[in-house]
Amino acid sequence: MASIEILQPTSLDEAVSLLVKHSEEAKIVAGGTALVIMLRNHLISPSMLLSLGRLGDLRHIRHESGTGLRIGALVTLREAEQSPLVREKNPTLAYTFSKVGNVRVRNAATVGGNISEADYASDPPCVLVAMRARVRACSVRGEREVAVRSFFRGFYETCLEPDEILTEVIIPDLAPGSSAAYVKYVSRSSEDRPCAGAAAVVEQNPDGTCKELRVVLGAVSEIPQEIESAEAMARGQRLTGELVDEIATAYSAAISPLSDLRGSDWYRKQIIRILTRRAIQQAMSGN
Repeated sequence: MASIEILQPTSLDEAVSLLVKHSEEAKIVAGGTALVIMLRNHLISPSMLLSLGRLGDLRHIRHESGTGLRIGALVTLREAEQSPLVREKNPTLAYTFSKVGNVRVRNAATVGGNISEADYASDPPCVLVAMRARVRACSVRGEREVAVRSFFRGFYETCLEPDEILTEVIIPDLAPGSSAAYVKYVSRSSEDRPCAGAAAVVEQNPDGTCKELRVVLGAVSEIPQEIESAEAMARGQRLTGELVDEIATAYSAAISPLSDLRGSDWYRKQIIRILTRRAIQQAMSGN
């Protein structure tokens, strides 16, 4: 392997300036769990790595009333999983982070890196979409926020511009009367990436009918899948077992899943229906 120059900025301004200057030669590295694998397998061959490791301002976890949780891009998945604040404000999100890989991976991988990689078979993306999270990106041109539901473009592709660095993830608090759940199914090792994952957010009216339902499937396609026509079936209705089955069937019918080592497209169709039902039921039960 050819030698690689490591750039180690100590401020975000320096980092985005270096990224502009070396955009064609440099790759950004945070935790390095994915990038190192790509380097070892000769999938990429950059002459420079732009390390974000010294940007301490990107390591925060805080909560703001009216905004929600704000998690810096360099917070590790393990830190987010164990954070008392994340567990208090959004236990489903903390649980989701705990399901990524194994503890060695989570101690190195970062929240920002996990999202920026846009791995179709990662756990957090579908949960973040269901919770209407946003990401903040920074460049020499300034900052902007992007809804996570429009952030992913395809296999390992996001809407980030070449000169942008993801700096923060913002997760709004759930509305009153809401609950959420994430369920995943792995067809191989318990530490494997999901064959499919389903995130559900259920908001109920005081009379017990459904005000809003959001269900997002992950690991079944290039990007997280949400079927708004199926969600609309729940509005104003009681989420009976029969209705939940109808919604789950509609999800299975609407999604054209991929095939890989974790399952064929036919197999994933069956799993989509089962996980959609389970995710809604778990969200309704609050477990």
